[in-house]
Amino acid sequence: MTFLLARHRQAVALLMFVFLSSMATAQEEETRKPVEIRKSSEASIAKGDITFDDLQFEITKDASFEKGMLSKDVKRLDGLKVKLRGYILPSTLFKETDIEQFVLVRDNQECCFGPGAALFDCVIIEMLPGRTTDFVTRPVTVTGKFKIETEKYKYPGGKGPGGASHFAIFKIAGESVK
Repeated sequence: MTFLLARHRQAVALLMFVFLSSMATAQEEETRKPVEIRKSSEASIAKGDITFDDLQFEITKDASFEKGMLSKDVKRLDGLKVKLRGYILPSTLFKETDIEQFVLVRDNQECCFGPGAALFDCVIIEMLPGRTTDFVTRPVTVTGKFKIETEKYKYPGGKGPGGASHFAIFKIAGESVK
């Protein structure tokens, strides 16, 4: 079983690498329209209600990630039980039902963000043992323990598209997906 989980994780990493490598940027970073950032209130964070805006930190597109880039606001989420709303990234799936691991993304690439998501715009969801979900195209809310994983989700060899070092740094141990 451990071998199968390791192979599954490797396959997801490879799919993320292929997905991010093949994404064409619709516009250069400098020409994108500014997006209003709406961080959660202290009361919402205390209840575990977070948004992808709460995960943002200073990093340029395709930059190599370093732990020191994380803000204290992002670091304080580590270990909290959270609820995060987003979309299941279909290119990271091997099946449509009984899914145990997937990537949750900020948007479905049909809105203003477009292709070329930032490092903080995706979260790896690893469902707790015995829990699964099914693929849907609508937004979902994932509930579970938030974890910052600075070593686990590096690109093979530490180099990905454009020089990025990681394909993800955030994980949620998923309790439920609704």
